[in-house]
Amino acid sequence: MATIPKRAEERIKTGIKTFAKVIEGAKARDVNESDTVTIVVDMLSTICGYDKYTEITSEYVIRGTYCDLAIKTDDKPTFLIEVKAINIPLKEAHLRQAIGYAASEGIEWVMLTNGDHWQAHRVIFGKPIKTEVAFDFSFSDTAKLPMLTEFFFLISKEGVSKSAIASFHEECQLTSKHMVAAALLTEPVVSAVRRQLVAVGKGVKITEEQILSTLQNLVLKRDVMEGDDAAKAKRRLAAANRPKKKPEQAVPVVVQPVPTTSEQLVV
Repeated sequence: MATIPKRAEERIKTGIKTFAKVIEGAKARDVNESDTVTIVVDMLSTICGYDKYTEITSEYVIRGTYCDLAIKTDDKPTFLIEVKAINIPLKEAHLRQAIGYAASEGIEWVMLTNGDHWQAHRVIFGKPIKTEVAFDFSFSDTAKLPMLTEFFFLISKEGVSKSAIASFHEECQLTSKHMVAAALLTEPVVSAVRRQLVAVGKGVKITEEQILSTLQNLVLKRDVMEGDDAAKAKRRLAAANRPKKKPEQAVPVVVQPVPTTSEQLVV
């Protein structure tokens, strides 16, 4: 997580305390989607530091229709935001429409919120289009102020300038259960474990195959070693550990000295 500038931290914490009451009241009144959009705009402005008149827009047209909200930095959309009424549970179907919009415009980040529940998704451009969750939190259920502060910083104006959400997402990916499991099964790690155990056993013969079998069958759960996420983790590690090709050394060219007139051979 990037370091939060002091001024931004104070603004975010003050805004969170203010909107705790706003969210509570809106949920009690069961406000509609339009009113929820108004609350979300105010939150993005007050908490995250965006100018509501120039950097938050509901006039961003995609495929002939308007998305609920978009945040623009340097006059380019950074986040597309799909907003639902405050008491409507967020569902994958809500996200699909926003992802379709983002994919058609090449926008990497999509947020889904009902004002209380917030999700940020990174769009993975490919065939098919996929997404990865960067964060998922509830405003009213997250009791710890520092945690809320960190999440809102990720989508704040200052956070965007530091690519904070991209860094946080990558950190989460690298420390995921699938990536850690894949790392534990690599040859360097298994070899290091073997050396430790041999040292403890004072010469007892232990093979890397035995350690690998124990990890796969007794230590690690099956769900961290199987599936698309596990396969992706293995590919990332394999690519990172692939030996780099050494540049071919150029063959030195020997330039023969050109004889002077007096030195020329007579044929």
